[in-house]
Amino acid sequence: MAESIPTARQAGCTGALILRGDSAFYSAEVVAACRAQDTRFSITAKLDRKVKAALAAIDPGAWTPIKYPRAVFDEQAGGWVSDAEVAETSYTAFTSKKGKRVTARLIVRQVKKKLDPPAADGQGELFPAYRYYPIFTDSPYTLLQAGSSIVITRCRSRPTPISSTVRSPSQDWTVNQGWMLAANLGHDLDCWVRLLTLHDQDDLERAEPDTMRYRLYHLPARLSTHARRRHLRIERSWPWAQAFVLAWQRLTQLPALA
Repeated sequence: MAESIPTARQAGCTGALILRGDSAFYSAEVVAACRAQDTRFSITAKLDRKVKAALAAIDPGAWTPIKYPRAVFDEQAGGWVSDAEVAETSYTAFTSKKGKRVTARLIVRQVKKKLDPPAADGQGELFPAYRYYPIFTDSPYTLLQAGSSIVITRCRSRPTPISSTVRSPSQDWTVNQGWMLAANLGHDLDCWVRLLTLHDQDDLERAEPDTMRYRLYHLPARLSTHARRRHLRIERSWPWAQAFVLAWQRLTQLPALA
C-alpha cells in the first residue's frame, strides 16, 4: 500500500482515494498505510467472534432496505440478489495489537438466505436466515451510498482474481507491476467483449472469466485455409457455437480506429 497509493496519485488520480479490498486486506498494517497516505479504506471484515458480536448488537429496527438497479449473482447467497438491507455500527478493530487499534464504521449488508431445499407449497419458513457481509470503513458517504456500493463493488471485482496481493507471483514490486498490468488488460478485454457483443445473451452477459474461457475462448474448432480464405470450422454440437459466431460478427463490424 505504501507504494501503490503514491503510484496511483502519480498516474493522475486526484481527489479522495478509497482503498477497497476483500478480507485479505483486513489488517492493522493496511489500515495504517491508508491513513498515512491520506486514503480512505473500505475493507471486508472477517466474520470472527468480535464482529459477530457487533452484528448481533445491532437494533433490529436499524436495518434499512435497499434495492439495486440490476440484480447480481451472489454465490454465497445462492442466487441473484436485487435487494438487501444495510445497517451500521461503530467498531474498534485490531484491539489485540498494541497501539494499532482503529475505530471506524462497520457497515453490514444482510441478504436473506434461500430455502434449501425449497419449502413445500403452503409451508412458510419458521424464521428468516441471513448472510452477512461486514465492511470496515471510514468512508465519508452516507449509509445508503456506502451500502449500495458494497454489492456494486463486489460485482465489479469478483470476476478478477487479482485483487489480493497474496496472489502476486513475486515479492518484487516491479515484477508484480508488469503482471498486474497484463492481468488487468486481459480482464478489461473480457469485459469489453461481453459489453459489445454479448449484451443480449442472458447466459453470457454477466459470465465470469472462467465461464467465458470454457464456453467461448477454449473453442472446439479448427482454423483452415481454402482458396486464399480462412475458415473457422466449429463443432456443430457445441452449445455456444452461435454465441461465438454472433460475437465474432459484431466485433468485425466495429468501426476501425481513426
